[in-house]
Amino acid sequence: MKNRILLVREDITKLEVDAIVNAANKSLLGGGGVDGAIHTAAGPELLEECKRLEGCKTGEAKITSGYNLPALHIIHTVGPIWYGGTKNEEEQLANCYHNSLALARENNCKTIAFPNISTGIYHFPKERAAEIAVREVKAFLDEDDTFDKVFFVCFDKENYNIYKSLI
Repeated sequence: MKNRILLVREDITKLEVDAIVNAANKSLLGGGGVDGAIHTAAGPELLEECKRLEGCKTGEAKITSGYNLPALHIIHTVGPIWYGGTKNEEEQLANCYHNSLALARENNCKTIAFPNISTGIYHFPKERAAEIAVREVKAFLDEDDTFDKVFFVCFDKENYNIYKSLI
């Protein structure tokens, strides 16, 4: 299984995969960080499709076309805002990974790339978020052979080193 999970330090909008995951906000209408970068790179058609989706709840996932991205699809998932671990944040983050993988499987994706969900402006502790991400992906892959490759995509060195120690 180890060779099915890959760690890269890259711009997620440049990856040629079946699906990239967008760390979206509940409106799905774009924002800062990876969400803004994905919306910018995908082009204005993405915003139009996202408007028709009418938002997304925390921990859930919705899929769109990749438009101008090299990825065929974008899976939008809404990570939890960190409130000190008192509002079910860990389970919600685990759901982001599980639901994104399930949606990718339903759409015949063989390769998927995840950013570091909730660790930016939502302030989820980076180490704990990485542990949850790796645990959920490994558990899914243990039960399912759909995916050829699952990428963890880190934009910054800190997250890259955290994931490297876990994979």
